[in-house]
Amino acid sequence: MEYGLAVEDIYDGYRLDKYLSEAIPELSRSYLQRVIKESGILVDGKAVKGSYRVSQGEEIHLRVPEAVIPEIAPEEMPLEILYEDGDVILINKPKNMVVHPAAGHYSGTLVNGLLYHCQGSLSGINGVLRPGIVHRIDKDTTGVLIVCKNDRAHNCLAEQLREHSITRRYRAVVYGNLKEDEGTVNAPIGRHPTERKRMAVVREGGKEAVTHYRVLERFGKFTYVECVLETGRTHQIRVHMASIGHPLLGDEVYGKGKSPFHLEGQTLHAIVLGFRHPSTGEYMEFEAPLPAYFEHLLEALGEKR
Repeated sequence: MEYGLAVEDIYDGYRLDKYLSEAIPELSRSYLQRVIKESGILVDGKAVKGSYRVSQGEEIHLRVPEAVIPEIAPEEMPLEILYEDGDVILINKPKNMVVHPAAGHYSGTLVNGLLYHCQGSLSGINGVLRPGIVHRIDKDTTGVLIVCKNDRAHNCLAEQLREHSITRRYRAVVYGNLKEDEGTVNAPIGRHPTERKRMAVVREGGKEAVTHYRVLERFGKFTYVECVLETGRTHQIRVHMASIGHPLLGDEVYGKGKSPFHLEGQTLHAIVLGFRHPSTGEYMEFEAPLPAYFEHLLEALGEKR
């Protein structure tokens, strides 16, 4: 695939690899560095190196080799299964686990483990890299996730997601003391206008996004909240809570710098998932208990209060 880019003023002075990673968000910076080294990049018709700094108005041309999708291998790994039948399987995903393979990351994901456990019996609607996956949670977010074993179940769950009938409750610790005991953030979300790997509240061109929140406990400088998703945009809770001045504790992308606690990413847990079963039509609801790190954090916050 070939790309032709014109450097905008906001990127003036960026390192070439950093500029490209933001201008082409679907490609990782490490992958682009490899492309620069192996294939070369032309700036105004001249070959340059990755350390080159771009200037406003320059024309950049690069050719990215067609991706060869590797075979995704089943891997035996421990999975905390909350429920399983012939149509669906619900997993309590731990921290630091990626849901599905992506460029440069083809092993150790939840999908690798599910392929082993389900002996390859997963829906194929989302292709070979995301078999069975109808929704995702971030690598450092824990909690309940539903995966479909066949296309019929996948289509049914996808329709429930579109009509916002799936119950999705999260627990989070945020910075600050919220003024109200509950509230709603109704603000469209899209790509950040200048940092293409981040999401942001975008008034023009963003997708509808609605998050309801409720205070569970106050700790002075921090607040323990429950968030309920009405929609399911990328990083929705993280972006919405940051947009009202209460980013998630531990969030290294949308937060307030280094956390005063020893955390790995944002303090966010998908605690409840409810849906209509694709075969029976019965409403079912499952809860994933808070992980140990979250329980210990709440205890520590209570002691400091």
